[in-house]
Amino acid sequence: RSDAEHMSSSSLPFVRVASLAELQTQLSMSTRPVMLDFYADWCISCKEMEKLTLKHTAIRQRLADVTWLQVDVTANTLADKALLKHFNLFGPPAILFFNAQGQEIKTVRVIGYQNVEQFQRSIANALAN
Repeated sequence: RSDAEHMSSSSLPFVRVASLAELQTQLSMSTRPVMLDFYADWCISCKEMEKLTLKHTAIRQRLADVTWLQVDVTANTLADKALLKHFNLFGPPAILFFNAQGQEIKTVRVIGYQNVEQFQRSIANALAN
């Protein structure tokens, strides 16, 4: 991973999780809603989502009280595959939302790229639960 790429994603407040156990620990520790982002270096839509949508000021403000978690499935390890399978996902990009109790809000799943407007609607739906 190049420094430029690393810097671009590190400017977003993501905490990386590498396994289902780590995810469950983070979910149980969080007292706030959680946004879980499935990302991979080879995923063009993931990079667009980060650069064009997640970095947008309005989105950052809207998600200020949300814990940002990210799974990097670039290497497609067994743990990566287990996480994807657990959520019935074929791969990135995917963003899932969880309530403050750590339960997935299944009515709101963002699969693929969404622009700022679309993503604001997704966030509103997720946080309304």
